[in-house]
Amino acid sequence: MGRAALAPPTMSTPSPIERYVVIGNPIAHSLSPAIHARFAEQTGEALSYERLLVPEGAFAEHARRFFDAGGAGANVTLPFKVDAFEFADAASERAAAAGAANFLAARGARIEADNTDGIGLARDLETNLGIALAGARVLLVGAGGAARGVVAPILERAPALVVVANRTVSRAREIAEHFRARGAIVAAALDAIPAERFDLVLNATAASVHGEPLALPDRALQAGALAYDMAYGSAADPFLARARARGMRASDGLGMLVEQAAESFFLWRGVRPPTRSVLASLRGR
Repeated sequence: MGRAALAPPTMSTPSPIERYVVIGNPIAHSLSPAIHARFAEQTGEALSYERLLVPEGAFAEHARRFFDAGGAGANVTLPFKVDAFEFADAASERAAAAGAANFLAARGARIEADNTDGIGLARDLETNLGIALAGARVLLVGAGGAARGVVAPILERAPALVVVANRTVSRAREIAEHFRARGAIVAAALDAIPAERFDLVLNATAASVHGEPLALPDRALQAGALAYDMAYGSAADPFLARARARGMRASDGLGMLVEQAAESFFLWRGVRPPTRSVLASLRGR
């Protein structure tokens, strides 16, 4: 697979209605269609954006069918981000670094992959929540595609330390080794997290989506820090309620969802949509 930086389209006359989807399993809960509809309304872009439920193990078949039928692009969510990266003909540097993709675009005869999760998370933390990542101590819980997608953008902002913690510690070590040249990053098992005072605790596991408790020791959740669940809505409530009970600030991943969607929209359409009003609307204020 070639690995080149992706850029927004340069054509001056896109087709009147181009088709986009968000692919996942489960997918009925996804707010992405509503977000992209708002972006299209704000920018005057003509497009359709729908959900596509795909059975596990059948990503390539369904993605190929969508693009062969003229689909212009897809966002990809759990559990298919690694599948999306492997499906593409070419990938951006940030997708290649993560080994996972949440963005696909048809560019002529090729399908190109990118990963907008990391920039979406960073923009939400820094712009919307006012969290400085430079010099911060970060605990990243999880070692799947979602976690891999955000490590490089976090390290680019020069945190003091990133600890990747996972139930299967070998997977956390793979991530730490993969990214160690980019900054201060180490691995740990969930039950052996270093006795650090973390400024930011990021839940990048699928536990919230599946309604499972996160097996994280209380010592990792310290008052005054920010707990952030990359899931959003009610799925994030158990982890965030536990964090608030420990005296932490807490946020779900809705802002990340909106910000990564805006980056995807820009890469597809060449127009960067405003996000603040969309996020405020989704939060009901």
